[in-house]
Amino acid sequence: MCGIAGWVSYDADLTRRRDVVGAMTETMACRGPDDEGTWVRTHVALGHRRLAIIDLPGGRQPMSVHTPNGDIAMVYSGEAYNFTELKEELTKLGHTWETDSDTEVVLHGYLQWGDEVVDHLNGMYAFAIWDERDDRLVMIRDRMGIKPFYYYPTRDGVLFGSEPKAILANPLAAKVVDTDGLRELMAFTKRPGWSLWKGMEEVRPGTIVTVSREGIRTRTYWKLDAKQHTDDQETTVARVRELMTDIVNRQLVADVPRCVLLSGGLDSSAVTGLAAARLAEQGERLRTFSVDFVGQEENFKPDEMRDTADSPFVRDVAKLVGSAHKDVVLNPAELTDPEVRRAVLRARDIPAGLGDMDTSLYLLFKAIRGESTVALSGESADEVFGGYRWFFDEASVNADMFPWIAFRTSMMTERTSIYTPELMGKMDLESYVRDQYRSAVDEVEHLDGESEREARMRTICHLHLTRFVRMLLDRKDRASMAVGLEVRVPFCDHRLVEYVYNTPWSLKTFDGREKSLLRHATKHVLPDSVRDRVKSPYPSTQDPGYAAALQQQVKEVLGEPGHQVFGLVDRGWAHRASEVDPAAMDPAMRIGLDRLLDLYHWIEMYSPTLELA
Repeated sequence: MCGIAGWVSYDADLTRRRDVVGAMTETMACRGPDDEGTWVRTHVALGHRRLAIIDLPGGRQPMSVHTPNGDIAMVYSGEAYNFTELKEELTKLGHTWETDSDTEVVLHGYLQWGDEVVDHLNGMYAFAIWDERDDRLVMIRDRMGIKPFYYYPTRDGVLFGSEPKAILANPLAAKVVDTDGLRELMAFTKRPGWSLWKGMEEVRPGTIVTVSREGIRTRTYWKLDAKQHTDDQETTVARVRELMTDIVNRQLVADVPRCVLLSGGLDSSAVTGLAAARLAEQGERLRTFSVDFVGQEENFKPDEMRDTADSPFVRDVAKLVGSAHKDVVLNPAELTDPEVRRAVLRARDIPAGLGDMDTSLYLLFKAIRGESTVALSGESADEVFGGYRWFFDEASVNADMFPWIAFRTSMMTERTSIYTPELMGKMDLESYVRDQYRSAVDEVEHLDGESEREARMRTICHLHLTRFVRMLLDRKDRASMAVGLEVRVPFCDHRLVEYVYNTPWSLKTFDGREKSLLRHATKHVLPDSVRDRVKSPYPSTQDPGYAAALQQQVKEVLGEPGHQVFGLVDRGWAHRASEVDPAAMDPAMRIGLDRLLDLYHWIEMYSPTLELA
């Protein structure tokens, strides 16, 4: 998996700046606790932190090859799941090998095909290659944006890293957040290329960014194209089953302990069932892990997004597949521990404000890391197959807006209530969100003769696969890599995404339910209870002790009236929220308390310069 960092400067001698390169690389230590390395030449410095997954002794980085016209060096984060087939193909083309790692295969793929190596890769990856033959840097990110990748243009080159913190460790990068950065943080639209930090950009998914003496150039190598779907229902279900089986089998390949994240929902249960069957063929027993909260099952109450508690369904799946299962059960004190909150903020570099949904994820991954190094996840199935409730809410589907924003949940309708009127006046958030929506819709291709309903649902699916899912993938990657855990996402295999995206909505819902194709394609590995279960999102604690602990911490923040956070947050709102009966607190207010505390700790940790003109 790993973390990468680097610096290109065409006007400087970077062999004299090894300390800076070392500092940038060190920020990625959490992503790569097993090894570190740098590769420095006059105008380029590459840094790498390694989480060893495949070929533990042989996959050290940075990795380089010598050519008659100059060296080619690479730092790589991620996994190429088809590296065995690629290695065989490259061997036939005359390539020889020093290791058994997928990293060396990708590097030789570049040596053979240049930038077109991307057309040969199946996996999740973010990598940078310095090609000494023409003194250029090539930065490449996977098709779906599973692995994070950022860059910061400078006067004479570029800084880059897996995470913003690597770039911010270089004195050339200013820790400035302006109105535009904050606007997207509040908007929840995932503008392509957005970074909270001024001057920093994200390498867009499916994109190659090339840096040379002439400047920076970008090229999109993959996007969602509209294609005619000709398979009937039976063939489509069979094809999804075939793809899912192949994908899970590929993603189980590792030289370290593996497991599956099991929530008891359709998505993770399908991956669990397929993984358990594969490992059983190899004489192994699958490990599964779930997160839960003290007293949640006994005291569960249906809410606006969740009809049932997860635990009974988790037990049904674990019993059916015979997995070695462990529940990670958390209490309010653990979920509201300020040190845990700061750990999450360090991992994400932004005050996301998701509260216990972020801290519980981090604590789950931390517990898993004690026993496994690789975990498979059900993330992204809802975006691929159409599983969210708003896919079936006509008002949300037909709104001239992102459906997850149009859907009336407390998280979306009250997401800006904590901020000062002055700040919101500067944001003009409504215009920003409207412009982002129109920009996103303009990217959608349609087929000739497509019905109005099918065209609209294609647009909805496109919005989720190019905007919404990227927020969730970033969250999962940051939380897992903060503890050195590699999380793989089978539902993001581009072959599955392309195939299901072009399947008509009528086929995606042929049994009158959400995710019909997935349910029927994997029913052979699912218990009846899960097969019939209604979609339930990632769990959140219902314990009023959680809200009470937040209120106490907010009161402490209110004791610092001159703090910079109150340039963003309305003090009056904070006072009112801190006095409400925690047992009667509505979800929107609790979310607001979490956002306030995230902002407070983020300012304390990063000391950003806020430019809110």
